Amino acid sequence: MSAFHDLAAQSYGGDEAGLICGYLFDAAAPEPARAIDSAQAATWLGAQPDDATGEGNSAYVWLHFNLSHAQAERWLVRHANLSDTFYETLHDGLPSTRIERADDSLIAVINDVHFEFSFEPSDISTLWISVGPRLVVTARTKPLRSVDALRTAVKAGDAPRSSTELLEHLLRAQADVLVKIVRGVTSRIDHIEDELLAGRLDHKRARLGVLRRLLVRLQRLLAPKPAALFRLLQGPPSWMSESDAQELRGSTEDFSVVLRDMQALQERIKLLQEERAANVNEDNNRSLFVLTVVTVLALPINILAGLFGMNVGGIPLAEHKHAFWIVVAIVATFTAVAAWAAFRKKR
Repeated sequence: MSAFHDLAAQSYGGDEAGLICGYLFDAAAPEPARAIDSAQAATWLGAQPDDATGEGNSAYVWLHFNLSHAQAERWLVRHANLSDTFYETLHDGLPSTRIERADDSLIAVINDVHFEFSFEPSDISTLWISVGPRLVVTARTKPLRSVDALRTAVKAGDAPRSSTELLEHLLRAQADVLVKIVRGVTSRIDHIEDELLAGRLDHKRARLGVLRRLLVRLQRLLAPKPAALFRLLQGPPSWMSESDAQELRGSTEDFSVVLRDMQALQERIKLLQEERAANVNEDNNRSLFVLTVVTVLALPINILAGLFGMNVGGIPLAEHKHAFWIVVAIVATFTAVAAWAAFRKKR
């Protein structure tokens, strides 16, 4: 068992072929899941007949590659004998989630969150998958949570009996990751809502916008998955058993539930943003009213100061000994009348 963990640990960053981890699954072997490197994988694949359909021998290989490694795609072309559609998918630049048949294999494009996910919309990357009766290939450019969760489960002793079941385990691992994201977003929204109700607004509007963009992007990238799987399962490959097809149908239900939860969170964030905008408008109106009142109260004294400051002949009360107090009384009277009118209108 120590050698098993040592090999997985050494290859985590990618060996000379860009292989992050590889496992040989054989239910008939003493060790159902055995870690292998790229050389062992090439030897095993070279020994398989070209017309292998998955019948009889249940052994298959899962290889997980780092596409940032220059040798990864070259190794796949040389040894994996994958469909041309898989390589076209790697370079077509279309990140939307989809699963389709190519010859007698399945080609999937799945969007997943980075291993160091920090609730940012940019923390989402693509995982490319090719599934056949004898070989499952997953490839990515950045560390992703779902496939790492699957790798951890395999290291802990989980050994899917078929390549289709491995794909189903990966989809369920991604659904679990999304459930944790939804819970994390819900917790953040609860905290923001509490602060909003308590009047501690600060920069919560911007934080709500980030969370909403994250959910929108996740939903946009993941929404095609249930429909794509449903279309695929109407005509599955010949090597896929009915039980495996049924398990894949179950995984689509998990995604449907998560997507509905995301939609509900988006609506909740939208309501909080509207409430925040209403509070901001109310604060702005209050500030504008205060500014208006101050301007109105200062109007009488400004008018009189302008009149008496013209320095022309005939200014009234110029020689009166109580002129100052008379002017003060006039200003105070007009100011009081203006204040009464302004606050009466406010009430």
